[in-house]
Amino acid sequence: MPGLDTRRLRLFLGGMSLAAQFYPLLKPLLFRLDPERAHEWTTKMMRISHSLGLLGSEAPSGIRPVNALGLTFPNVLGLAAGMDKSASCVDAWAAVGFGFVEVGTLTPRPQPGNPKPRLFRLPQHEALINRMGFNNAGIHSAVARLKTRKTKAVVGVNIGKNFDTPNERAVDDYLACLRAAFPVADYIAVNISSPNTKGLRDLQEEDAIRRLVSSLKAEQATLQITHGRAVPVLVKIAPDLEEAQIEALARVFNEQRIDGVIATNTTLSRVAVQGHPLADQAGGLSGAPVTQRSTEVIRAFRRLLQPSIPLIGVGGILSGAHACEKLDAGAALIQVYSGLVYRGPKLVRDVLEATLQKGG
Repeated sequence: MPGLDTRRLRLFLGGMSLAAQFYPLLKPLLFRLDPERAHEWTTKMMRISHSLGLLGSEAPSGIRPVNALGLTFPNVLGLAAGMDKSASCVDAWAAVGFGFVEVGTLTPRPQPGNPKPRLFRLPQHEALINRMGFNNAGIHSAVARLKTRKTKAVVGVNIGKNFDTPNERAVDDYLACLRAAFPVADYIAVNISSPNTKGLRDLQEEDAIRRLVSSLKAEQATLQITHGRAVPVLVKIAPDLEEAQIEALARVFNEQRIDGVIATNTTLSRVAVQGHPLADQAGGLSGAPVTQRSTEVIRAFRRLLQPSIPLIGVGGILSGAHACEKLDAGAALIQVYSGLVYRGPKLVRDVLEATLQKGG
């Protein structure tokens, strides 16, 4: 917007951006809308606000960059996959203050996802249930958008298989996405833990994950030579893992020298929301109910993984204290998603101020 002095405006608003200032007023209106429609509207408004110069960063001064995965992140906080499935809003999210943005999940071919409704709010529990099913316009559409991004924030590309690709051919889908994303991604996240694609979590079984990661690492080495750049490959895992499964995955990740692990995805457990009218809805539960479990999984993997393999902690971060718990458990970086729905852009400032106070 010509002539708009965003610095003075932020001072007038007590340091907060317009987005953070007005989200508490908009939230009741958004929560009256169907959750998926509200998400689409919010994303559209983010793009418009960014184009008008109305998005100020929530990152406080004094934040230090973080070196991990061979990359330099402007700060420790990222936007988790799922919020920007099609890579349509990367510059806007970065403008809010995120140090990195993970787009997707993206599949080789476009697909509509599961039938609607497929996204549900549980406000009493500060939680969401989703069974979106990797709805996206396909990897090539997102890659085209990412080629034109202007942000210097780190961008990760989260990849998955199409719903109709059988698990015995899943590696082909992941390799196709890896090849397509490699030229534009700063890192690539391999999603084998969504509960909303039938059979996907079976890929977390030890022999299956070993075959998949081995193939991806081999292709990664070839692509690195072809493109003359290194792109780390990470694996995103579920919170619903027993101790023996965690040990098996860590064993494979150490053997294959995976570049990093993202812990965790959504949970199938409904223990924390028993009795809620929506508790029986199929899909993955996220938000406050998964806070403790995701931290436990992070701590377990940090104990088992080689020190050279960093963890990105995600799951139920709704405050700066939650973020610090993830970091104390062994995460090098953290991500938010559901917390942003309930707390708005102010969560970015709260998290980064908390990490700044602890020396992050």
